[in-house]
Amino acid sequence: MSTTRKRVYGYLAEFGSASALYKAAEKVRDAGYRKWDCHTPYPVHGLDGAMGMKRSILPWFVFFGGMLGTFTGFFLASATQTEIWGWLPGLNHAIESYPTVVQGKPANIFTVPAFFPIMFELTILFSGFTTLFGLLALMKLPRLNHPLFASHQFHRATDDAFFIALEARDPKFSPEGTRQFLEEIGGKSIELVEEED
Repeated sequence: MSTTRKRVYGYLAEFGSASALYKAAEKVRDAGYRKWDCHTPYPVHGLDGAMGMKRSILPWFVFFGGMLGTFTGFFLASATQTEIWGWLPGLNHAIESYPTVVQGKPANIFTVPAFFPIMFELTILFSGFTTLFGLLALMKLPRLNHPLFASHQFHRATDDAFFIALEARDPKFSPEGTRQFLEEIGGKSIELVEEED
């Protein structure tokens, strides 16, 4: 006979409307909780501000990913189509350059406008990949299972219910105090959610 040990993930509380959830989120934020989240069937305008969420760092990742794409495009084009790398000391014989000469046009650094299409395309490609993988990393995905999926009522979060989940790993969490706090701010159907250890 196998026994599975369970530990407390946190509390899940339902709220009657988007405005009730918004006001409750402000109270949770003001109470000093840090490990919690709101779950709604549709986006609620301003909820991230009510939760006290900071601006994401993802745009910086995308910017630097795009710049890496631009420089990669420039390097690939200039390394294969110009004789720029032969100017470096010690590399004039190490790197053989075979530029494509089109209609007698020069094969030097002044042909950079010809590199713009590949630089642009690699900027977009690298930005897209950085967006995808940066978002997955920041959201800690992929996660195949979440403790809230075991809740009896959480499936309604994609239909018609509004929830706040307070996690047990929050320093302010206490079994009785947190439950009472959720009741005070208007939470209904408060459920203790457990996860396998």
